[in-house]
Amino acid sequence: MSRADERPARRTPLYDLYEQRLARQVMRSPLPEHIGVMVDGNRRWAALAGAPTKHGHQAGADKIHQFLRWCSELGIKVVTLYMLSTDNLTRDSAELDDLLAIIGNTLDRIAEDPTVRVHPVGAPDVLPADLAARLRALAERTGAADGLHVNVAVGYGGRREIVDAVSELLRDAAAAGKDLTGVAEELSVEQISAYLYTRGQPDPDLVIRTSGEQRLSGFLMWQSAYSEFYFCEALWPDFRRIDFLRALRDYARRQRRFGS
Repeated sequence: MSRADERPARRTPLYDLYEQRLARQVMRSPLPEHIGVMVDGNRRWAALAGAPTKHGHQAGADKIHQFLRWCSELGIKVVTLYMLSTDNLTRDSAELDDLLAIIGNTLDRIAEDPTVRVHPVGAPDVLPADLAARLRALAERTGAADGLHVNVAVGYGGRREIVDAVSELLRDAAAAGKDLTGVAEELSVEQISAYLYTRGQPDPDLVIRTSGEQRLSGFLMWQSAYSEFYFCEALWPDFRRIDFLRALRDYARRQRRFGS
């Protein structure tokens, strides 16, 4: 299937001129360091095209590679992709098998770029053993890369992440012989942040969700407390570079308040 922003019928000299102008405008503006993306709408895209669901998932995977290239070109440092939630694991087994296979192939393709660092974000114990092992291997193999840092949220749930963080914190405290009452009294935001899946990383400055939905669905619930949000009507496979540039322009125009 052709990529949405490369279909000749949808590109004209005027369109290209506008995109170039928008890109120059964005490059002169403050850019987010960390972008979270909820890649939503693959199933609806397939339904509207009269195609099998797996074609929508594959079109969405192809868009991910385009999107990461756009981010690299603009100098974005960190991207978190919401690829598979814990809720998605309850889908029909045939669709889930197709989706897991596409995710595995997508991860391999992302890691083909020697400058990209892949970091799994999620609970490996809820995933098939082979996919969990592939994620661990990719993290180890790409750990020294110094280019774009890509968090892949696979088997991810925001509530599960917070529970896992607190559980690990308490286990470490118990192993160190600390009194848990004292731990509770001293517990801080910084301590919990140090146990999140994204520990050591900046929180997302901008979170983008496609398909017109305007909710978080558990994505980076802790980390996105002060993020800016951008909701795009386009289904993820149809998300164009010009849509991305508009999101960045919108971000640059906002006055970030960080709760004040």
